[in-house]
Amino acid sequence: MCLHKKTFYRMKKKIFYDIVFLTIVALAGCSQKPPVIHDLSKADYVLIDQDSSVVHFPKDYRGKTVVIGFIYTHCPDICPMTTNNIRLVENELIKENIGDVTYVDISFDPERDTPSVLKEYADVRGINTDNFHFLTGNKDVTKSLLKQCNVYAMPGDTTVIDGYTTYYFIHTDRISIMDKEGRIRAEYKGSTANREELIKDIKKIR
Repeated sequence: MCLHKKTFYRMKKKIFYDIVFLTIVALAGCSQKPPVIHDLSKADYVLIDQDSSVVHFPKDYRGKTVVIGFIYTHCPDICPMTTNNIRLVENELIKENIGDVTYVDISFDPERDTPSVLKEYADVRGINTDNFHFLTGNKDVTKSLLKQCNVYAMPGDTTVIDGYTTYYFIHTDRISIMDKEGRIRAEYKGSTANREELIKDIKKIR
């Protein structure tokens, strides 16, 4: 009878420790950051924002989790949806008092997307640029940045409408999340991103 009792308590103890171990493993898995996709931690891209202030990207955002959209302001569909998705994510995280996240749209059309154009683009959408920045810069610099982020942007045919020359881009539809050290750890289709999934990953990465 004693032997059975000891065996019972040994089994009970083993089950308890097994449960504790599995719980620790599960919690560790839930909090684990996604792997690094693109490492920009040693890069220094000199850009300018919507207020014509110089920005060293990603250096100036060190210590912040950054949600990045890749856009051009003349885009008729995908880019406005990408920007809106980021804006909605920002609004949700503000409600949750999460303040160590910054939001950035990077233009791949620097010839047309001057700081004043980017500022107007933000103003029309009611975006507060205190923590949501719109970046442009030298064509070669932005091209190099796009390449490192594996973002494709190719201008299409030029057309003239009412004396105004215009062109559109064939481009990657992308939102990326960069960690506090300047490493991109998650990517989404920008125009149709699942915002709940995006917010969940932001919380993991930060």
